[in-house]
Amino acid sequence: MPELPEVETTRRGLAPHLEGRRIRSVLLRRPDLRWPIPDDIAAQLPGRRIEAVRRRAKYLLLDTDAGSALLHLGMSGNLRVLPAATPAQAHDHVDFVLAGNRVLRFNDPRRFGCLLWQPAGQTHPLLQGLGPEPLSDAFDGDALFARSRGRKASVKSFLMDQRVVVGVGNIYAAEALFAAGISPLRPAGRVSRARYRGLADAVKAILEDAIGRGGTTLRDFLSPDGAPGYFEQDLAAYGRGGAPCRRCGRALRHAPIGQRATVWCGHCQK
Repeated sequence: MPELPEVETTRRGLAPHLEGRRIRSVLLRRPDLRWPIPDDIAAQLPGRRIEAVRRRAKYLLLDTDAGSALLHLGMSGNLRVLPAATPAQAHDHVDFVLAGNRVLRFNDPRRFGCLLWQPAGQTHPLLQGLGPEPLSDAFDGDALFARSRGRKASVKSFLMDQRVVVGVGNIYAAEALFAAGISPLRPAGRVSRARYRGLADAVKAILEDAIGRGGTTLRDFLSPDGAPGYFEQDLAAYGRGGAPCRRCGRALRHAPIGQRATVWCGHCQK
C-alpha cells in the first residue's frame, strides 16, 4: 500500500497540472470502489475550479469552492494526467475531464481505493481524530513522549497509530526505529524523552529522503509520470529479515508485531 512519501510524491506530481484548471465533467465507469462513490462527486464538481491539491495523512484532496474530492490510492491505485483522447484501459474507473483537453484518470485494479466527498467547511469522518503530520512542527519528540506515557503497546505499534502521528506505516516505522536504535518490541511507555527526540528526527529525515527519491517501489506503486520510487534500494531493515545488519553484520531478526511483519537488529536496537 502506498505510504505517505508515495502519496506526497503523487500530490507534488499532480499539483502543477491540476491547480487552477476547471473540471468540465466527471465520468464514473462504476458506482463504487472500496465504498460507493457519492452522488455529490458528479453533481458538484463539473464547472468547479481546482483551487489546490492537498494531502492529509495518506489521502489526497482536490479542493474546490464547493468542497473537496477525497481520494485514497488503496493497494494499487494510481492517478495520471493524460490527453483527453487517451483511450481508457482496464481498471480505469474514474475520469475528471479538465479544461485544456486533459483528463485526470483514476486507475485501481484491486478497488481498495476510494473517491469520497468532503463539503466545504467540513471535515470528512475519515480525517477526524487524526494526529499531526510527521513533517510539521506539531510533531516532535516531546509530543511523542507525552503521548506515550503509560502505554504498554510496542513502540512500533504506537508510532503507527494514526491518532499519534499520521502516515508512518510499516516501512517507515521499521526504518525510523532502526535509525534511532530503538527496538520495535520495547513498550512505548518505556522509551525516554531523549530517545523519542531521536526517533522523531529519524522519522522526519527518512520521510523527507523517501519523498526526495520518489517514494518506495513496492507492489504496484508508480508516480504520476509512470516512474517508480527509488527509496527501496536504501532500506536498512524492512523486508531484510535474516540478512546482515548494515551496522554490525549480525543477522536481522524478524517477527510479526501487531500482525505486521517487523525486522530489527537485536544488537543495535535496544
